[in-house]
Amino acid sequence: MIQLSELTKSFGDRVLLDCVTWQIGDGDRVGLCGPNGAGKTTLLKMLAGLDEPDSGGIIRPSNLTIGYLPQDGLTHSGRTVFEEAASAFQPLLHLKAEMHHIEERLADASLPTAEHEGMLARYSDLQDRFRLADGYNMDLRIATVLRGLGFDQNDAQRPAETFSGGWQMRIALAKLLLGRPNLLLLDEPTNHLDLEARNWLEEYLASYPYAVILVSHDRYFLDAVVTRITDINLRTLNDYVGNYSKYVEQRDAMLDRLRQAKREQDEEVARIKMFIDRFRYQATKAAQVQSRIKLLEKVVPIEVPPQRKRIHFKFPPCAKSGRTVLEIKHARKVYGDLVVFRDLSLHIERGDRIALVGPNGAGKSTLMRLLSGEESPTTGTRAIGHQVVTEYFAQDEAARLDPGPTVYETLEAGSPHDMVPAIRNILGGFLFSGDDIYKRVAVLSGGERTRLAVARMLLRPSNTLLLDEPTNHLDLDSKDVLLEALEDYGGTLIFVSHDRYFVEKLATKIIEIGHGEAVVYPGTYAEFLWHKARGSTTGDAVAGTEARESSGARVRTAKPAPRSPTNKADTRTKNPGSAPETHSAPPKTESRETRKRLDAARRGEQRALDALRKRT
Repeated sequence: MIQLSELTKSFGDRVLLDCVTWQIGDGDRVGLCGPNGAGKTTLLKMLAGLDEPDSGGIIRPSNLTIGYLPQDGLTHSGRTVFEEAASAFQPLLHLKAEMHHIEERLADASLPTAEHEGMLARYSDLQDRFRLADGYNMDLRIATVLRGLGFDQNDAQRPAETFSGGWQMRIALAKLLLGRPNLLLLDEPTNHLDLEARNWLEEYLASYPYAVILVSHDRYFLDAVVTRITDINLRTLNDYVGNYSKYVEQRDAMLDRLRQAKREQDEEVARIKMFIDRFRYQATKAAQVQSRIKLLEKVVPIEVPPQRKRIHFKFPPCAKSGRTVLEIKHARKVYGDLVVFRDLSLHIERGDRIALVGPNGAGKSTLMRLLSGEESPTTGTRAIGHQVVTEYFAQDEAARLDPGPTVYETLEAGSPHDMVPAIRNILGGFLFSGDDIYKRVAVLSGGERTRLAVARMLLRPSNTLLLDEPTNHLDLDSKDVLLEALEDYGGTLIFVSHDRYFVEKLATKIIEIGHGEAVVYPGTYAEFLWHKARGSTTGDAVAGTEARESSGARVRTAKPAPRSPTNKADTRTKNPGSAPETHSAPPKTESRETRKRLDAARRGEQRALDALRKRT
């Protein structure tokens, strides 16, 4: 389909690609991976024809159609969302307009017979072409894609310019998907999508009939979509068959072999140099010395990618909170005429790991602000438990950073004294190395500020973390640093994330936000999807009993609807009091560490109860 031939690309003295030959076939689904700055976006732009190589060429078939989605920067105005999406079918729209014009002419009784017959023949031809191109399902296809990407029926008729930047990118993505180009180039397509839209896009791309090349920092998305990974590193491209997880295994094995070969080569070169230095001035060894000098000149040094240091980080210690961490009772939150929550009651206990899910604009960030105390409910109460120390990471946390200090000074300020030695390691884990740590915050990009804000959060002691999309702008390695730290975190965790891999690894309870209320689902995200898909009306009996006994709060029952891109579940508070009425069981994903923590907590409670009985 498309081929790179001896292609070279550089910026100044920095070479991104050096004499690269690479090929994409029809139907390939390729994920581009590599360190930041390796040239992933540059390669996509060259494939799209927006940038030119320094030398070499890109061979494209004459009938190849290419669609390119950049990371950001696209805006639409002058048309409604539906009209903007429909512009992907411009040839069909021209056919439809000509058909309507002919219909109007044919209604004219004064039209000469010969011209009337000619128009009928032309209309028949247009009608056949329109039918073969599936034009009669055009409106249905537009509505399906818009719903899948999170637009509701009212949004479709709104002017495109009234939507924010993230929704502008969704409009652009909808146009690309509807246009169905032979080569689809997507640069971070999931950046502005919530979990439901990401799940829909995964299914759509997995069945896309043509070639797809994408860049993404979402591990689960790559695993679900791509069948081949191309690694951009050391100025070349290396292909790995399989999804991202298989690529990681193959890449690590290849790097181990490469490093071993490098060590052996260095040892051999050192041995030869030692021989040369030892016998350089001995006449009897002159021929052997010259032979070895020529041998050294022919040696091509093996180049090994720099090994990124793995950061294993633990949060600074903090006193344990009481059993009840946060409680919201009968909260109502409104902004003018907009009702975000009508009658919200939540009880959060020590050790909960809660993921808030729901479409964009449903109220996830509003609930995080209510829980953190940054905003108060319009009516109702919020109570915080005994000895609770919260750390709140907001969506706009990067904008809250003081622009004056340097990167290092930002982390040093407010960090416990015993955590100061770990600052440089943490900065390295979030891509701040060398002189980067002395940059002023004011000169950092948006992505760099976000990474710095996440690193600062890790250094502050707390027993309750409230994280609103902390993974935005993080690369895969930085996400792994944060994920490992949060997996070992011993406190209470409440977070919003559109990274499904992140949610599945951390959450043991799901709260679905929408329609002014919340649905509580005990269990992991996989179990949440299982309940949604089967329309389960109840949850785990033990969890429901503990929730009612510990909180004493009134619990209502809701019936989640089957999972569908167009269906939004009833979001009344869910009663997890009985087992689902089905013979199949949800996937068991409780980790061994979680069971150990629960067993230890039960034993501690029993010991405390025994001690209390002895004293009385």
